[in-house]
Amino acid sequence: MLHLRLIVPTGLRRAVLDVLDDSVGVTHVARLPDAALRPPGDLVLCDVAREAADELLGRLRATGLAEHGAIDVAPLELTISAAARQAELAAPGESSDAVVWESVTEITNEESALSYTYLAFIVTATMLAACGVVLDSSVLVVGAMVVGPEFGPLAGLCVAIVQRRGRPALRSLDALIGGFVLAIALTILFALMMDGLGLFTEAEFAAQRPNTAFIWQPDALSFVVAFLAGIAGLLSLTSAKFGALVGVAISVTTVPAAANAAVALAYGRFAQARGSSLQLLINLLGIVLAGVLTLLVQRAAWRPARRRRAAARAD
Repeated sequence: MLHLRLIVPTGLRRAVLDVLDDSVGVTHVARLPDAALRPPGDLVLCDVAREAADELLGRLRATGLAEHGAIDVAPLELTISAAARQAELAAPGESSDAVVWESVTEITNEESALSYTYLAFIVTATMLAACGVVLDSSVLVVGAMVVGPEFGPLAGLCVAIVQRRGRPALRSLDALIGGFVLAIALTILFALMMDGLGLFTEAEFAAQRPNTAFIWQPDALSFVVAFLAGIAGLLSLTSAKFGALVGVAISVTTVPAAANAAVALAYGRFAQARGSSLQLLINLLGIVLAGVLTLLVQRAAWRPARRRRAAARAD
């Protein structure tokens, strides 16, 4: 179940209450007249089954509530109520399969911002991965994968493509490309500094590295892994199971590939730089392709449930 808190101006009161009354899966509706001060209006509270939330939010937006009032949505961890159980039963489909597009769009917009925090994370992760590739340490490489924030812009790009929204897509691309360009540039300087301090050596980088050689030697399996990771990542995002994103981060070698390319460029090892860059490109394309296809399948699979709800309202 999701909990909605609505600030409803007086002029929209009837329209909003009619939407709530006419929507499947809505329960626990309460109205506090004139309780809201800024913007002024009624405070309306209700709960909705997750599988009915996306349609309800769309209908509330259509009333103009988002422009003149407010719509707050929060997940409910526990609801002990026969009315809630009845609302979930009345809403067609399974809650775990439902995609709340408003929530997905908001999350990916926030995670796709080219912020100082995002840049700090991706630069730090790439430098950490550089230490891992030089030392041939799989532990450091995995740690860098977990720290890397690049899945946010990748998911944002997938959602923007499916929704055919150009500006968010460009915003995600800016974060993705800008983040990796800055991370690689600073990691080149980091590698040169570490070499000057005697902490990195070209001999270490040129030696056999069985634990990390896969980073700059892409093959067909690289695309398969990236594609599967893209499916898992978007599923975890749309189902609100964010814990699975850690597994996705460990599955793909985007940040390690960028790090290996940076160290290779620092040492003039252009063959490794090309291989690492190809590995990075394969992973990015695999994730985006899988993410877009996953979202399209989810949207298509949910249409029958929405048609059943529309038919139920008509009856």
